[in-house]
Amino acid sequence: MNITQVTPFSKGLQEKIDLLSKRRESIKLGSVSFDSPLLLAPMSNICAFPFRLLMEELGCGGTVSELISCHGINYGNEKTIRMLSIHPDEKNIGIQLFGEDAESMAKAAKVALESRPKFIDINMGCPVRKVVSKGSGSALMKDTSKLGNFFGTIKKAIDVPLTIKIRTGWDDDSINANEIIHIAKEEGVEFVAIHGRTRTQQYKGKANWELLEELASTSPLPIIGNGDLHSASLVKKRMRNSKCDAFMLARGPLRDPFIFLESYIEEGENINFTPSDYWEITNRLFEYNQMYTDRERTLLVMMRKHMVWFAAGLSNAANFRNMIFKCPDLGESMNIAKDYFLSLDTACKQINPDEAFMTSGHG
Repeated sequence: MNITQVTPFSKGLQEKIDLLSKRRESIKLGSVSFDSPLLLAPMSNICAFPFRLLMEELGCGGTVSELISCHGINYGNEKTIRMLSIHPDEKNIGIQLFGEDAESMAKAAKVALESRPKFIDINMGCPVRKVVSKGSGSALMKDTSKLGNFFGTIKKAIDVPLTIKIRTGWDDDSINANEIIHIAKEEGVEFVAIHGRTRTQQYKGKANWELLEELASTSPLPIIGNGDLHSASLVKKRMRNSKCDAFMLARGPLRDPFIFLESYIEEGENINFTPSDYWEITNRLFEYNQMYTDRERTLLVMMRKHMVWFAAGLSNAANFRNMIFKCPDLGESMNIAKDYFLSLDTACKQINPDEAFMTSGHG
């Protein structure tokens, strides 16, 4: 990892970040401390350290890595090992592993500890076929009789907290999140994040927040609610009324990277994040990505998707998206982004939180 200096934010943007960040209240889930109850959910091909670190700077209380294969770690796969990278400035980061075999997971977890995460998280929620077909991800929820040994074996191998991320169940006929929570409690798991959909729903339909609230009200473990928190107004509503201990935001921050901070704007306050602010964080993300990899093609792919997501809801976003995806050059793509964001003056975003977005998965 090549650690270099980054371009400071402008005074105006930094003042907004500092003002809103001070309103957060730190929390503890089990023995794990976070700067706020608003956390970044793990997303495949997105939550490497550049995006995680940017989100921490923009008010996120803590993050989790993208799901990382235990087998890739144990085989010493170069790309997989790089996914374990944690930037020295990251404060509240957990590493999420996936796999179907307890011993392989335990072995990989020991390797992951070398990156010094705050906790190790087990992925039990990924619905993607190539993951569940091998018995990992959401497939782990199908046979709860094996989970006690599964959790216990991994727990014994590590000296940091163990956590899990699940769904409500495999399908509507097997809603078993409550049972899994109680098994996890017996094996020393410290908190549970729950995506409010079944595996068969994938990312479609609506998250079942009524069920999440029921689970949170009776759970012996801290519960993190996850699903459909796509706008600051929705996040504020949940924070005011929910029995959940914390919340994970996934797709929301991709189109609105300031969502963690905006969730602390008080009614009547005139605090807005402008297109020029979006350019600043685009450039900051670029600088972090350069620390993560020096492969220009990889950098181009990584930056393309974030730039068009950041532009969502701004004027002429469709034209900007077309220009970015037609441009084969990294430097020219950054110039196009700079010209686009800075040409919009103080225009505000208009995003429909009910609009379908990435319903086929993350990244």
